[in-house]
Amino acid sequence: MGRPAVFVRLSRCVPPFCPWCDTVYARNRGETLDIGEVVDRVLDFKNNFVVITGGEPFLQWDSGLRELEERLIAAGCKIQYETSGKLAIPLNCRGYKVCSPKFLKGAWRFVEGNIHVADIFKFVAADDFRLLEGFIEKYEIPRQKIWIMPLGARRSDQLKLYARVWDYCVRKKFNFAPRLHVLAFDRRKGI
Repeated sequence: MGRPAVFVRLSRCVPPFCPWCDTVYARNRGETLDIGEVVDRVLDFKNNFVVITGGEPFLQWDSGLRELEERLIAAGCKIQYETSGKLAIPLNCRGYKVCSPKFLKGAWRFVEGNIHVADIFKFVAADDFRLLEGFIEKYEIPRQKIWIMPLGARRSDQLKLYARVWDYCVRKKFNFAPRLHVLAFDRRKGI
């Protein structure tokens, strides 16, 4: 948290889609790049911490993501994945895995085997924490692996929920996950 990173956003996602999604453009086909070109662009930032996200990044594991991971690690990069957990996290994935399960259309959209593969769980929360608590209790997720983030893609949305989510995290001994880039830059892209 708070560490500057190079973000690699992969396109395509797995339905059902999040109604609050702030990266709708990532659902469809993006710009097609050679793996070497992606590596070069990442390395040009002179930052060895790389966050690979989506859409749903693991949709592309067998079509280039695995090779991208290998090449970035060989170049000295540390990798963190951001996944919804709607697909199985590959067991041979070497990056740090942040799983953010979503409750959509009346059910958790989540592959249960990810419980033992994910390094941490990040939940987006608004005002009803009961669903989160049910998921956490069902899978017996240790408190230190739980991060709660206020829902909202705008600074004003974040600030409305900030204190409530903070108080909840303090009470439950969960980690608090503010969206620092949103608080600092609001909706500005390319930061």
